[in-house]
Amino acid sequence: MRVFKFGGASVKDADAVRNVVKVLQEVGHKDTLVVISAMGKTTNAMEIVVESYFKDKSSISSALQEVIDYHNGILSNLFENPKHPIYDRVKLLFEEVKGFLTWNKSPKYAFVYDQVVGYGELVSTTIISAYLNEIGISNTWLDVRNLIKTDNNYRDAQINWDRTQAEVSARVDMSKLNITQGFLGSDDNNFTTTLGREGSDYTAAILAYCLNAESVTIWKDVPGVLNADPRNFKETLLLEQISYREAIELAFYGASVIHPKTLQPLQRKEIPLHVKSFLNPKDMGTTVGKGIGIVPKTPCFIVKKNQVLLKLSSLDFSFIVEDNISEIFKLFHHHRLKVDLIQNSAISFSVCLDNKFNGLQPLLEELKKKFKVVCHEDVALYTIRHFDDNAVKSLQNGKSVLVEQRGKETVQLVVK
Repeated sequence: MRVFKFGGASVKDADAVRNVVKVLQEVGHKDTLVVISAMGKTTNAMEIVVESYFKDKSSISSALQEVIDYHNGILSNLFENPKHPIYDRVKLLFEEVKGFLTWNKSPKYAFVYDQVVGYGELVSTTIISAYLNEIGISNTWLDVRNLIKTDNNYRDAQINWDRTQAEVSARVDMSKLNITQGFLGSDDNNFTTTLGREGSDYTAAILAYCLNAESVTIWKDVPGVLNADPRNFKETLLLEQISYREAIELAFYGASVIHPKTLQPLQRKEIPLHVKSFLNPKDMGTTVGKGIGIVPKTPCFIVKKNQVLLKLSSLDFSFIVEDNISEIFKLFHHHRLKVDLIQNSAISFSVCLDNKFNGLQPLLEELKKKFKVVCHEDVALYTIRHFDDNAVKSLQNGKSVLVEQRGKETVQLVVK
């Protein structure tokens, strides 16, 4: 069995859905499991619904209606018959969202987030599965929450591999075309969990691992894995073949084309990963596999924006040693800030953080009790794999470099 993954950009409107059909027809869809994300920017729109629930309940209805109208527009373009059963099925899914927001008593943001935001994937796959059946491509719709079992660490759930393996083995018919959702799982109480933002790639890898799939293909709006994000860099090159190790390094540092967790389960079973263009499905793309490819001959650029740089120093000029650092990292963990770079000296400690869960302010309050704290918000972290002097100079031009850290293969710059 093969596993395909289509992201939000590949299903953003009716024409995009038709293009997915074209891809499946061109490359074949027998014995295939297709993982599909929410349509377009639906996840962002559903996040606004969650924000409305906590900050201004009077705006929930209008925020959700925007999502409903968006999907209804796609439905009317795909299904000419306004009485097609798909309309009721989609309506029922949105009624479930409204019902949850009415009866929910939990004050926990992460829990509410997971119960609401995941409906983007449930709706998109329901629409696409129905459309495929409508045009004669028989398929089975699967609720991935019945397949991927996790703990209850909402918004960043960890996989229960034994239970997931058992459910996948029992529920997936490998002789059929299967359609399911990315990003989602469920806990022991069958509440929805999510695997972290952009987690659909990881979903594909989990299912491929459990199915002993022959390959995973991630369909993107770029030709494959490039040496830089074309949204941020003018000149880019395609990396046609790279090893698991190189791909993991690029993903770890923030390369957006592959989710950081995706490579680990694939590498364990040596399942090749293909990254290809859904606009040109017959093009070569990039293949990631065991020991294939050589080290890229060109520098690879990665940028993570909207980062936070903290510079901590001891109030009494005492050394910052293991005990201090251990305490600092416990605070990072407690407030859910992800560490992307560390640099320390005898009496100071610098760290670049990702504040995606908005834990910065309470963290600062605690740190200021014991340390002198300098905080730089909205900085960018640039990483260059296989750097040379020209590559480094190109990033330093016109920028204020706050931290620079060099290793044998990698240089990182925090710039303002």
